[in-house]
Amino acid sequence: MALAKSLHRLTDGEYLQMDRLAEFKSEFFDGEMFAMSGGTRWHSLIGANLAREFGNRLKGHRCIAYNSELRVKVEATGLYTYPDLSVVCGPPELLDNEMDTLLNPSLIAEVLSDSTEAYDRGKKFEHYRQIATLNEYLLVSQKEPRIEQFIRKPDGVWEFRTAAGLSARLELPSLSIAIDLAEVFANVEFSPAPIRATTPPRVS
Repeated sequence: MALAKSLHRLTDGEYLQMDRLAEFKSEFFDGEMFAMSGGTRWHSLIGANLAREFGNRLKGHRCIAYNSELRVKVEATGLYTYPDLSVVCGPPELLDNEMDTLLNPSLIAEVLSDSTEAYDRGKKFEHYRQIATLNEYLLVSQKEPRIEQFIRKPDGVWEFRTAAGLSARLELPSLSIAIDLAEVFANVEFSPAPIRATTPPRVS
């Protein structure tokens, strides 16, 4: 009877070597690489708006915003990933001399999509909560002008807030700034949500 071959689990070094040479980005966890799917037009636009808005608000500030090109490692769990936005306050702690993997983000933002929303809200947030320096986590909708905010309190409990509507402003206590949702969602076109099911009920 033939024995099934065991799956070769990559080391961190093997993953980093391949990811740095690849044409597309991949997450890494527990010895496995997971290719990240491409974003939609609105996902890309919101991500660019986020980076611009945070960059503008943080001019002359001790905190710096980075876009989705910067990899983040959760040292406590071993997850490597690419947040849509990460902010670091003070000197950045980097994994190695390649300077492409951040260890100490203060804030992380993810733009939600249908394929990743459950992961971003659940397991991924579990990983992010293990980052000692992380004080705020943002989930940004691409279906409506809405940002969900999780703030780590001094006792370690995460407080939930939300900002919705193009006239809303989101206060970010860990950075001592506020961002306007009108800027985050600039030029994004939202489809109106149906008020009822499009398929009429069957009549027996």
